Amino acid sequence: MSAFHELTLDALDGKPLPLDIFKGKVVLVVNVASKCGLTPQYAALENLYQQFKGQGFSILGVPCNQFAGQEPGSEQEIQEFCSLNYGVTFPLSSKLEVNGPDRHQLYRLLAGEGAEFEGDITWNFEKFLVGKDGRVLARFSPRTAPDDATVIHAIEKSLA
Repeated sequence: MSAFHELTLDALDGKPLPLDIFKGKVVLVVNVASKCGLTPQYAALENLYQQFKGQGFSILGVPCNQFAGQEPGSEQEIQEFCSLNYGVTFPLSSKLEVNGPDRHQLYRLLAGEGAEFEGDITWNFEKFLVGKDGRVLARFSPRTAPDDATVIHAIEKSLA
């Protein structure tokens, strides 16, 4: 099993969120925030999830408050915001640190020292495409929309 699939996060509802549920699936991991100029990307993320989930694709939203305090809410407030405003149905973890000394193990794997796409997360809505085997296949800038052709092409290629 890959290091990615061995991790267990906490879901927004406090229940365990073992990443082995994504084994054999392609996953787009995105650090998200409710009060960011890029927050409307939630709509495109949900559309992407609906479009490809039947083909073995998922999204993992990871709330993070490290960028200008743009995710200040509690887990319950984040869940309500995502459901009410964007109809989000893909899994969301509890808030994590994506940079710095308290960087969560997930982000150490995705972007830490020795990672395929090493380097600090630059802002909310940075995206990592993780393959069926748990290997990181691509990294997309926060400004690259989830429905951008490069993202869709990478998802389709990794599902093939």
